[in-house]
Amino acid sequence: MSYGYYPKSSPRAVKDGIKVTSKRGAIGEQWWSKRFLDALKRMGMDSRLARGRSYARKGQVMRLSVTDGIVEAAVQGSSSRPYLVSIRMNQWDKKGWNNVTSAIAEQALYSAQMLAGEMPHEIEEAIEKAGLVLFPKNGHDLKTTCSCPDSANPCKHIAAVYYILAEQFDQDPFLIFAMRGKGKEDLLDALRQERGVGDEEESQNEPEDPGVFIPELTASGFYSLRRSLDDSAVNLTRQAEVKGGLIRSLGPSPCKIGKHDVAEIIARAYEIAPQYVSRLVHGEENDGMNE
Repeated sequence: MSYGYYPKSSPRAVKDGIKVTSKRGAIGEQWWSKRFLDALKRMGMDSRLARGRSYARKGQVMRLSVTDGIVEAAVQGSSSRPYLVSIRMNQWDKKGWNNVTSAIAEQALYSAQMLAGEMPHEIEEAIEKAGLVLFPKNGHDLKTTCSCPDSANPCKHIAAVYYILAEQFDQDPFLIFAMRGKGKEDLLDALRQERGVGDEEESQNEPEDPGVFIPELTASGFYSLRRSLDDSAVNLTRQAEVKGGLIRSLGPSPCKIGKHDVAEIIARAYEIAPQYVSRLVHGEENDGMNE
């Protein structure tokens, strides 16, 4: 007879559980998903997260939902009943959200990307400018519970949910904002209102006129535009006057790849593309294209 030995328990198999797509290596493909997991690791969770990785790959998470910013999940362990997991990040108050939407709306590119369903790489800088952080910074920023008897936090069940959540973020980055207290549609509506508030106020003071004049959109101040493009007239008749495409007339963009201005890279692509297609057709695709 031996004492002090407890056989290693194995989780019960789950049919149709939620699995991460990654079979090995890192989990989470998009930069924001990786930042979320990195933030947890910087909080000292690295070794504990590893305990839940196999659970996430086996599909032990039976269900997961995000409602009112709270993640709720059921994770099957070795017990006959699945354990119930709850994860919540501290939510921003009304003033915080107003500051965040204003900071994002100040940058036309950020707003355009988010309205297109994308997450700008510099979004954290805008949020920090508003005095907040997007990803959890310390243990006080996260509230988690699990019905399992493990006293460690995160236990392997919570850790498994973190990994599943990271892949959910891959598909929908707005879930991160939902955990801070505002869903996708509410956030986008707030951005639209923030960027169009000046025009709306002016229109309220003017009589309705079906023939109202719509100002022409010019290159000057394009990247700092605080008005919906739908409210502007765009004149493309002068495109031929601008060498390398109309985009050069907008001036330097706020984004760079290395030391190169993104607008200039796109303009150069506009110049090269017709030549490249022509040379492909005539079998001379490598001639002079490596400039």
